[in-house]
Amino acid sequence: MQSMGEQLRTVVIGAGQAGLSAAHHLRRKGMAPFRDFVVLDANEGPGGAWRHRWDSLTFDRAHGLHSLPGMELDTPDPSEPASAVVTRYYGDYESAFALPVIRPFKAKSVTGSLAEGFTITSTDGRQVHAATLINATGTWDKPYWPYYPGAREFTGRQLHTRDFTAPEQFLGKRVLVVGGGTSAAQFLLQFSALGIDTLWSTRQAPQWRQAPQDKSWGIEVEANVNDRTRAGLTPRSVVSVTGLPLTDFYREGIDSGVLVSRGGIDSLAARSVTFTDGTTEDIDVILWATGFRASLDHLAPLGLREPGGGIVMAEDAVTVTKVPGLFMVGYGASASTIGATRAGRAAAVAAGRVLDSREAEVVGAG
Repeated sequence: MQSMGEQLRTVVIGAGQAGLSAAHHLRRKGMAPFRDFVVLDANEGPGGAWRHRWDSLTFDRAHGLHSLPGMELDTPDPSEPASAVVTRYYGDYESAFALPVIRPFKAKSVTGSLAEGFTITSTDGRQVHAATLINATGTWDKPYWPYYPGAREFTGRQLHTRDFTAPEQFLGKRVLVVGGGTSAAQFLLQFSALGIDTLWSTRQAPQWRQAPQDKSWGIEVEANVNDRTRAGLTPRSVVSVTGLPLTDFYREGIDSGVLVSRGGIDSLAARSVTFTDGTTEDIDVILWATGFRASLDHLAPLGLREPGGGIVMAEDAVTVTKVPGLFMVGYGASASTIGATRAGRAAAVAAGRVLDSREAEVVGAG
């Protein structure tokens, strides 16, 4: 496919949780695969970002795995890598619903508008044209590396969550883990189990929380995140609002002293870190478990960003107000898997509404 010349009704970019949910609901609305819509995915196979997760992240340690619409996620062996579980589940889902996924197709740029249609160009020059667009590219391709004085002078190894493969590679090293999320906590416990010496740095004290019993709590969390996106500000991560779940697994780490933060970083040197409390420690490796940002570089030609750095979203949390016909899922509150599933449906409904309106105008004009 050098160019899909005919304009599709809708294109979904990304085949993770949000993208597959959107595709499912497009089919339910009567759109025909390949004739009316396709899903473009940058990966070589199914699984979205989950296919890149490290094997030591087992299903029982993975947070926020939720079923896709119309097909429940079975309970696998809890010791099976989450990457294998999700890759298999997403692949089965694509097959069961005959979803039109084209891969690998890595979007390089998106141009156009609702009036003239959108053109999605891949990194190898292929093009797909669509009347409306649902972007579901997630965050995995945009790891966030914070800056600290002396970071360039550090002579040890530095890597991000995205580059992590196995804890055994750090045997005999003293590792500084930076970040206040669940990935950082899990890395520290894995290292401790192998006798690896670790230090933990967080800008703020870790925000541990008991699992809430009230289901409305999740709705409140999403509302807090959505308030920022509607204001055109960069979205906060969901975990920054929810905090860390205080499970028995983590409680043992706190009691043992492994999950106790040394506080923020003041500066780095060739093989040491100085914390904001003035203490200095020797280290060999820095593992930046500092999260990700929305992967939206391909949308830059559309000029979406506001002065606050974010993108203004409509009340439905999926419609981009500045560009009619463009919908974003997996952004803001829908970056969580349960939020992504709901957002996929909302985007499919919103895209269908726009298409029905435009097609009615054409019939009326004729």
